[in-house]
Amino acid sequence: MLDAAPLLPYLVFDFDSTFTQVEGLDELAAIALAGQPDRAARVAQIKALTDRGMAGEIGFQESLSQRLALLGAHRRHLAPLVAHLQTKVSESIRRNGEFFRTHADRIYVVSSGFREFIEPVVAEFGIDPSHVLANTFTFDAEDNITGCDPANVLSRDGGKIRQLVLLDLDGPVYVLGDGYTDYQIREAGLAHRFYAYTENVSRPSVVAHADEVLPTFDEFLYQLKLPMTLSYPKNRIKVLLLENPDARAAELFRHEGYQVEQVKGALDEDELIARIEGVSILGIRSKTQVTDRVLAAANRLIAVGAFCIGTNQIDLPEAMKKGVAVFNAPFSNTRSVVELTLAELIVLARRIPEKNPKMHRGEWDKSASGSFEIRGKTLGIIGYGNIGAQLSVVAEAVGLKVIYYDMAEKLQLGNAVKARSLEELLRQADVVTLHIDGRPENQDFFGEKQFALMKPGALFINNARGHVVDVPALAAALRSGHLGGAAIDVFPHEPKTNSEAFESELRGLPNVLLTPHIGGSTAEAQRNIAEFVPERIMEYVNTGNTQQSVNFPNIQLPTQPGHRLIHIHANVPGVLASINNVLAAHHVNILGQYLKTNELIGYVITDINREYDQDVIQALRAVEHTIKFRVLY
Repeated sequence: MLDAAPLLPYLVFDFDSTFTQVEGLDELAAIALAGQPDRAARVAQIKALTDRGMAGEIGFQESLSQRLALLGAHRRHLAPLVAHLQTKVSESIRRNGEFFRTHADRIYVVSSGFREFIEPVVAEFGIDPSHVLANTFTFDAEDNITGCDPANVLSRDGGKIRQLVLLDLDGPVYVLGDGYTDYQIREAGLAHRFYAYTENVSRPSVVAHADEVLPTFDEFLYQLKLPMTLSYPKNRIKVLLLENPDARAAELFRHEGYQVEQVKGALDEDELIARIEGVSILGIRSKTQVTDRVLAAANRLIAVGAFCIGTNQIDLPEAMKKGVAVFNAPFSNTRSVVELTLAELIVLARRIPEKNPKMHRGEWDKSASGSFEIRGKTLGIIGYGNIGAQLSVVAEAVGLKVIYYDMAEKLQLGNAVKARSLEELLRQADVVTLHIDGRPENQDFFGEKQFALMKPGALFINNARGHVVDVPALAAALRSGHLGGAAIDVFPHEPKTNSEAFESELRGLPNVLLTPHIGGSTAEAQRNIAEFVPERIMEYVNTGNTQQSVNFPNIQLPTQPGHRLIHIHANVPGVLASINNVLAAHHVNILGQYLKTNELIGYVITDINREYDQDVIQALRAVEHTIKFRVLY
């Protein structure tokens, strides 16, 4: 990126709700009226007058005089106001603070707010007091704020227009603001462009008159090809969320500045292919299949977030080959699945699935036949990962003996005992519960042979993945009476939306508890997942960290000044040397470099200490075996 300072137009910024996220007078009112019984009503009145004035519904002078009359402020309130406003600088402006400090001579803050609180806030960004044009307060003998200096042109209607006339700037002028008075500068012919700044507030009457709409200051810098902290404005990054994850996920992505589109249900392959173009981040749960065809159509995809534990619905090797990082939530719903499993175990042991519908039909069946206490019984856990291990602890606490089987060597918790084989576990367990992953080789992992090895009258629970159980074999074992009951939360074929019918051979069988894949469907689990997955993805997008990605080499990166370049390539010899040859040829010094590989790809992060130009970027993109290259900042 080349320094464009000689060509930079004069930039005229509004202060309230543009340079800062808030309106200064509104915040001053909240501070000055603290403890007053009518505080809420007066602050609301002031905010309403602010909005009406900014939208052009009433004259600015009328709006300002009415707000000052309601204010009840004192000079002592200004220091806490300044301290507060310094924490409320718009995020994208703070992020690009170096741009302001570098080009301060081309930047003016022209505001109908007040110099007393504007000057100290913008000073941090290198803006000289002479480049701040604003109102000033008037005070009485006791230092109460009585109004504003009537001689200041900015205290009157059309004040910003008059102020620009007085400035008489020699060169193009671009105005950035959120209010109608900012547009009026352009309307009067004193600015070449007006940008409606909507990072903090969007006023329809202002947006309608704008030459451009700026969701962030990054977008302004990007459009003008000016130096910026980020390589790409976040408002241009599209996020597609399917299958209705908790609202917190969309909230976090939007707060980061991304465009977010939500679809309540799952999409089939063709539907997803039709929607995936231009999407940078895809969020799914368990029903949407991210296939090689989907990935081939995803021209901008950076990351996929699985808002669940399993990732078998994603073609992980193909995503890796396309340079798409995949993240899931391996721990976030663990407790919810454990509690559901324990509840199902108890409900089945007391034959509740049979007795509950009878009661609803008016039948009184007080028989104890087939019912038992779980205390002292043996629970066989197949799969001793996060869920299986925590379940064993909870199960012991209620009096169950625990045995477990896992292909990998796992440290047992509490008094759990590892079975030497699956067959050994099945012959001993009174209750068998599955907690294995959904990898393709686990298709029909549990079938007729395994059911036959279980104790007569034993209970079976599957809260893992639907396709790991041979459902016809389970139905046969239940119909024959060999099993005493079953609880199933996952199925080989599940409806894509709540409006579709659920079909299964297990429907209508006695002592069978069927639930619609709700193992992680608790408020706590969904909230945890909706925070964990976006945080991992945003960390990857913002810094390059791949920690806890399920298909990328895992790297935890330090914070590094300078610029960060991300290079994903096929894992073949010589690529790192080619990258470094490009940087050396362009006299770019490396501050730090990190490489990690797996069987398919190499992941290189390079931190450099100088401005780079497009020749460097093009050369790095052209390195042989490159899969994906991007600049973080």
